[in-house]
Amino acid sequence: MFTFGRNFRMTFFGTSHNEAMGVVIDGCRPGIEIHTSDFEQSLNRRMPKNTTGITERHEQDKPTILSGVFNNQTDGSPLTILIHNRNTDSSKYNKQYLRPGHSDFVANYKYNGFNDYRGGGFFSGRTTTLMVIAGVVAQKMLPNISIKARVHSIGNIINTAETDIDQNITELINKVKADDDSVGGIVECYIQNVPIGIGEPYFNSIESVLSHLIFSIPGIKGIEFGKWFEDISQLGSTINDCYIDSTGNTATNNLCGINGGISNGNDIYFRVAVRPPASIQKTQTSFDFESKQMTEINITGRHDTCFATRIPVIIESSAAIVLVDLMYATLI
Repeated sequence: MFTFGRNFRMTFFGTSHNEAMGVVIDGCRPGIEIHTSDFEQSLNRRMPKNTTGITERHEQDKPTILSGVFNNQTDGSPLTILIHNRNTDSSKYNKQYLRPGHSDFVANYKYNGFNDYRGGGFFSGRTTTLMVIAGVVAQKMLPNISIKARVHSIGNIINTAETDIDQNITELINKVKADDDSVGGIVECYIQNVPIGIGEPYFNSIESVLSHLIFSIPGIKGIEFGKWFEDISQLGSTINDCYIDSTGNTATNNLCGINGGISNGNDIYFRVAVRPPASIQKTQTSFDFESKQMTEINITGRHDTCFATRIPVIIESSAAIVLVDLMYATLI
């Protein structure tokens, strides 16, 4: 399905190499001021920069608002926003070599060979542009909530920079790129000023819904609320967040702002694991689907060596979308 959300609902359409892609957002509150320039900063953060390890495909990513806005304010109807693909190169894609680690094989199987395989079609990371667009709209509906994500680490190197990435990580990506390989990383996210009571038990807990959307981002392979995988040996006596007053303030925040799937007023913190990009130029042994024989292949085209560095704004957008959707369903 290409639709997410119950109250703040978004639907994606288009693929990586179509003339355009777009998102329809239903449930946007009327009267929100929106200009095309509002999307610029976030889209620029997702866009490839002139740094090593980033795809050479450069799109302008200038959104076009087709409906849902009148006199620069949302009018209560579904908001439809388009983004054009103007720098495509489909010549490198075929069904002879279905890329190892990519969605090519399962997509071809599931859709009986009718899928658009150019650039990965709708499995492409290019579609995260739409997530960012929807996230900008969602954040306008969360004026008092702060959502900040950053690169925690790339490979086994911790990022020491407050923003962007440090020199050690840049050197690692350079080295991996020179070897025609790819590398993954971890992105962390902090959400502050979340009201108490957001989320629902069981199937629509904050963790459940946020994980649902986060895993729709191509290349995400894990999510962790807190740092439990680092120190799972902790005892209950050391991790319980004891209350210190009648308003629910706690002495610690070991449970990262969530109890029973519902926000407790503390900061929410989570981390996601981003896999190394599947498309690499390093020689691999795989199956030739035309000759029906094993062969050595080299994936050509324009691909990231490490796309974890472009993920933070997408994570922020996902968190904003989820919080708006849950807040609409919560009586607080």
